[in-house]
Amino acid sequence: MLCAVQGETEAAVVEAVAASGGRLAVTRRCADVGELLAAAEAGLGALAVVSADLDLLDRQAVDVLHRCGVRVVGLADPTRPWLAERLTAHGADLVVDVDRVDDVGSVVREALAGLGDGPPTPPPVADPLPVTTAAPGSTVAVWGPTGAPGRTWVAVNLAAELAGLACSTLLVDADTYGGAVAQVLGVLDEAPGLAAAARAAGQGTLDLRALARLSPVVMPELRLLSGVSRPDRWPELPASSLEVVLAQARRLAQVVVADTGFCLEQDEMLTYDTRAPQRNAATLTTLEHADLVVVVGSADPVGVQRLVRGLSELDDRGLAARRRVVVNRVRPTVAGARPGEAVVEALARYAGVEEVTLVPDDRPAADAALLEGRALREVAPGSPARRMLARLAAEVVAALSPQVGAAGAVGETRAR
Repeated sequence: MLCAVQGETEAAVVEAVAASGGRLAVTRRCADVGELLAAAEAGLGALAVVSADLDLLDRQAVDVLHRCGVRVVGLADPTRPWLAERLTAHGADLVVDVDRVDDVGSVVREALAGLGDGPPTPPPVADPLPVTTAAPGSTVAVWGPTGAPGRTWVAVNLAAELAGLACSTLLVDADTYGGAVAQVLGVLDEAPGLAAAARAAGQGTLDLRALARLSPVVMPELRLLSGVSRPDRWPELPASSLEVVLAQARRLAQVVVADTGFCLEQDEMLTYDTRAPQRNAATLTTLEHADLVVVVGSADPVGVQRLVRGLSELDDRGLAARRRVVVNRVRPTVAGARPGEAVVEALARYAGVEEVTLVPDDRPAADAALLEGRALREVAPGSPARRMLARLAAEVVAALSPQVGAAGAVGETRAR
């Protein structure tokens, strides 16, 4: 057992464990969260007893302990009930109230009886709101390889078209390399968004109302959760917090459209025997939790080559089991006299992709929308590119049924 308990209660915990009949033994008395995580990484314990007010104890720390096979027991003070609620929100396996130091022995026995043996199971996401009867919504991740194929442009306009179909939609900017969704829609990127939601999730305070406050309405039926403003802020979006954000997002909207980064590298594998933050956690987590992945490529020789390799990489990593392939900026000047046929033939031959959505290049309409900070359907509703994106939105709704149809607007109404 790992002990990270503050004050005089620590000695009582150690004594109670010593009197437990040998089933438990304290292998490390940890002064802070850093030492606790290091001991867990080293495999020194299978159970951790922590104080509710331990500094820097958050959902990410509990997630690391669970990944190391360590169950977490939190000692809470009944005079401060918010600490017990926070421990539960962080994902502790068991939270017990300790009125006096003399009660520690019963705490140890309760931990043994309540947790039993075996690996820890992920705790349910805490939700202070009443449980809604509506089914959760669906997540659509928009991904594409490097080379600016138009991921953000497709994500923004796809979300706008979904909102135009009377689907309550939440647009999330999860690109930690060059997120620009806020700028495309003419919104200040200094506003708190995904990073603030991730912090609240890590502290156990993110609920439906908090997420609604962080995601303003930018169009009818469309909310925006803006991303980080600089690439060096990527550590603010850990996977453990993003999972909670996405879970709450699916309760707030019928469809969550997430713009992601291009890189799929799991660079923490290079850190040997330590567990480091993932540089691409936002992208990988979003893709892993997506019900549908829209893969975007560019209709030029280099873009198609990158798209073929990107599809292969998604398959190798087991991502995007359900996907829609979109080829953007289809034009004859770079793909020949029949650009659509050439692109479809290349993808069928080299990637085995039979169904492709071809978005024609309409630079004047795209430039006008970007200049005004609005969606394509608002600026150029008759644009050929807009019509193809509207068709894509209808196909997405059909592919996600019955999830989208079952998920009503209860979360939206209650959040207001």
